[in-house]
Amino acid sequence: MTLWLTRDDLGAAAHAATGLLLVSPDVSSAVRLEPQDHSLTAQALREAGVGERDRVVVALAEPAGALWAAAAADVAGAAADVGPRGRMRLHHALTALKATTLVITPTGAMDFLARLHLEFLLDPLDLGLRNIILTGEIASTRTMGHLAGEFESRVTEVFASPFTGGALAWRASEEDPLTPLADGVLRVASLTKDDAPDPAAELAELIVTPPPGDAVLRTGLVSRLGGAGIPAPAHTVGDHVLVRGVWLALPRIEKALSKIDGVAGWDLAISRLGTLDTATLTVTFSRASLVRNPMWKSRIQQAVHALTPVSINVEIAQDASETPTAGTVNDLRGHHLGRDRALIT
Repeated sequence: MTLWLTRDDLGAAAHAATGLLLVSPDVSSAVRLEPQDHSLTAQALREAGVGERDRVVVALAEPAGALWAAAAADVAGAAADVGPRGRMRLHHALTALKATTLVITPTGAMDFLARLHLEFLLDPLDLGLRNIILTGEIASTRTMGHLAGEFESRVTEVFASPFTGGALAWRASEEDPLTPLADGVLRVASLTKDDAPDPAAELAELIVTPPPGDAVLRTGLVSRLGGAGIPAPAHTVGDHVLVRGVWLALPRIEKALSKIDGVAGWDLAISRLGTLDTATLTVTFSRASLVRNPMWKSRIQQAVHALTPVSINVEIAQDASETPTAGTVNDLRGHHLGRDRALIT
């Protein structure tokens, strides 16, 4: 019997998982690193044009960063994992290592480009990048083409497992569907049942089947069907929201805020007005006396900061409400479809 699992299921079973485990930053998932994760990531690098004369810099969050750097070391002449933070540091690393390939998230690449132009006053062409590989996020429209033109590089997008960060499929342009790197590793499923989607369905969730094949993992990433092949994901669904390449657990926000006296409700707004995602948590208190209390706001900031490496701005609603309300997500990017798969149409 095949088990259908979500990120929450993987987190609940973390205490019993064995082997070398890849753990998400908030420990909401823990999965075993398999040889396939390494080999398919190396294959994705080759498909992107990386060869033994290349030098690869990986600017991804963990657990993906170390995996990509290790795979790149097998394909390229050199590879380094420098992490996702610090654009000046990234520029220095690319220059010092004479990198020819950059592996980075789509928003990370766009933010790096913007800072080169507006803050550092540097020409992107001076870096001499031959390849840019994007992974870990839902890219904004025209990102691939824009980066290709600015850096005069080959830009490839790789769909990676949201659990291990290992590559599963790739595409050479925004108009292309995903090309799986191996048979059976990536499929689509119905949002509402553990089966293939209805032929008339517009939406389908991407699922992965790690070895030994006795379980199917729901990724929380959703594609819009239509046309040949597997479309790249355009949305997310479920109790986890993708922000800056990191999955943010909504139940953990609920649990943390439920321990703070006086919280009546909250709203998490996510936007991408510039190059990066911005998350703002607006909290509503049940008593007016708490609205302008700096200590209560500080308690919430500390509680949220402990949950995730993603920076979340905390705001306090100016009007109190005695009636408790459920937390809500307002994804201004249009990515997150909702927490309950059964309610998505």
